[in-house]
Amino acid sequence: MKHASAETLDLLEPFLGRIRSFNKLTQKRPGIFYKGSKAFVHFHEDPQGIFADLWVASDWQRFRVSDQKEQEAFLKAISSNLG
Repeated sequence: MKHASAETLDLLEPFLGRIRSFNKLTQKRPGIFYKGSKAFVHFHEDPQGIFADLWVASDWQRFRVSDQKEQEAFLKAISSNLG
């Protein structure tokens, strides 16, 4: 599964804006968010859809974020894991 292209990230722009609203996160590169000095969220794409990886406890957890319902669930997961 490859990292999300610039075109895919453009499609996600309103969703990425909502992720930017979490004040504990910093977007250091397009589609890559950090919590402090640690990578916390990044995106992938493949023929099955768009996916986001979220750092949970001590490992990455993958979430499908291709539609609105999946994106809402992912935003809740971010909130739950910001600490």
